[in-house]
Amino acid sequence: MQTFVIQLSRRIKQCIVGGVDILMSILATWLAFYLRLDRAEMPHGYEWHAYQLAIILSLPILIRFGLYRAVFRYAGMSAMATIAKAIALYSAIFFAILVWLALPGIPRTLGLLQPLLFLFLVAGSRIAARIWLTRATGDRRSGREARLLIYGAGAAGAQIASVVQRKRQLNLIGFLDDDPQLVGKTLNAYVVHSPRDLPKLIELYAITDILLAMPAISRARRNEVLAMLRQHHVRIRSLPDLSELAQGKATISDIHELDIVDLLGREPVAPNPALISRNIRGKVVMVTGAGGSIGSELCRQIIAVNPAKLLLLEHSEFSLYQIHSDLMAQAIELNVPVELIPLLGSVRDYERIREICEVWKPHTVYHAAAYKHVPLVEHNPAEGVRNNVFGTYNVARAAVESGVDDFVLISTDKAVRPTNVMGASKRLAEMILQALSTCSAPGFESTPANAAPVPCRTRFAMVRFGNVLGSSGSVVPLFRQQIKEGGPITVTDLEVTRYFMTIPEAAQLVVQAGAMTEGGDVFVLDMGEPVKIIDLAYRMVELSGLMVKNENNPYGDIEIKVTGLRPGEKLYEELLIGENPQPTAHSRIMKAQEEFLPWDVLSAELQLLALAVHDNQAAEIRSILARLVSGYTMHAELVDLVYLKENSALV
Repeated sequence: MQTFVIQLSRRIKQCIVGGVDILMSILATWLAFYLRLDRAEMPHGYEWHAYQLAIILSLPILIRFGLYRAVFRYAGMSAMATIAKAIALYSAIFFAILVWLALPGIPRTLGLLQPLLFLFLVAGSRIAARIWLTRATGDRRSGREARLLIYGAGAAGAQIASVVQRKRQLNLIGFLDDDPQLVGKTLNAYVVHSPRDLPKLIELYAITDILLAMPAISRARRNEVLAMLRQHHVRIRSLPDLSELAQGKATISDIHELDIVDLLGREPVAPNPALISRNIRGKVVMVTGAGGSIGSELCRQIIAVNPAKLLLLEHSEFSLYQIHSDLMAQAIELNVPVELIPLLGSVRDYERIREICEVWKPHTVYHAAAYKHVPLVEHNPAEGVRNNVFGTYNVARAAVESGVDDFVLISTDKAVRPTNVMGASKRLAEMILQALSTCSAPGFESTPANAAPVPCRTRFAMVRFGNVLGSSGSVVPLFRQQIKEGGPITVTDLEVTRYFMTIPEAAQLVVQAGAMTEGGDVFVLDMGEPVKIIDLAYRMVELSGLMVKNENNPYGDIEIKVTGLRPGEKLYEELLIGENPQPTAHSRIMKAQEEFLPWDVLSAELQLLALAVHDNQAAEIRSILARLVSGYTMHAELVDLVYLKENSALV
């Protein structure tokens, strides 16, 4: 029955509601006569005029106040306030007319009693309809507008509430606040409630979303609030920057899903300005892989420090166009007179890299270009090694030959005791830079025999960290998309754990670590405690206002499906190969003690690896990596896609 009513056309529903209101005006008049005269009988004489007046006044006033445009399923405090205003006007006119007419048999107190009864009947009908209809829909959150509570009744909450009222883009119900002195008071005409009342408010007003408006609270307190809200299965939203709201640069449509820093659950450390600017301010800086997740954030951090020139090296035309456009807009906004140079090219092309370095003479290079997707590199090992190992070699060689001062490699925790080609290739890239750092005159094999040796004045640093939340390869955007599509969320194993860090924090720490190197240092970022991927999935589902579907809750919204570990994947990641990392001047950056091969030994092995890559000898590539990279444990089966196709054809 409820579904049938909901599916009726809007015009029919408005007619039904109007008819019900007319009946309630008649009922309120009869009850008023009964209570005033203490008799229950049919109206007679001039009493009929009171009934006619109630009908004639009520319907136009209720229409004028827009009560037939509201959706009963979502009627809340704002709808009740509108009803009260409409009945107040109705009461004033009704009472004035009765006093003016002074009809026999109609007491003047009827003009006060009847509107009061009418108010209770109209408001009660809306509340009853909302409860009846919302319980019928099963999933109360599907297919309807957001109904919001703002957590925080301070200045930030008041500001966002005023924008909501002005724009009328969202349905605001009220506020939540921990301060007992604010509970029960009104702010911008909305009531401030205690968080303890949240279950009742969700049930009464069908709350779907809660906006966090507490910019000044600590991370620990914010985590407590999020933990409390998760159990109520409402969507948690974050606010746009309040200064942008005040300046009109942001609107309510900019309200977004909970910031991924809240999923991380730890306090970020403010960057050291001296370290941030040491290798950047007033210098020529080059970023390889400038269009990627880490590379693009590095560029954003760098441009804010006012370099003289920023070289953007990227092999993807679209990615280069996008980051160049974004940075030009950022430079204008920050009023930074930086020269941005977009350069198409691949790190696998040494001649292109050499030419760029010779022409632009960069002082600092951040090498972020890499293939990082573990299963894809496992299926294409030659290309992974060509890009990660020899791409790093090419950029490092060009840096040495052109006199670059500082070279920073973006590495990964997967380089530690790797179980995949991607991790092994990144560890070998680290070893190349470590070896070059100890070699005063490296002998590059393609250097002409009569060429003078090139002194290695470049300071090499490697920065190793884990997964970054929100990057192109992160599980966070994948989980968000899967939740948006209704699931299932795919998790490789229930025990998989990973280290996580936000992209801006990782980029800041990379820049600061590179500024501390004396040459050949492997820096390890403090990633905090490892996070279980299954726990992250649960948290994202619950903070989206949904429930996980499992054996204990078969009527949940999102199922979590275990797919099994992919080729080369680990259950647990590590950040150190050796022991006893050394502290640095930064609390979140450590210096690792990692062994490596001298350059004369390593360069000979690299020539053998180059031949294997050239001939796409996947088995030989893995064998050489196993010989060079300490702790590399190969996947049991060779899964190179070309090798598998060739061998299946032979069979």
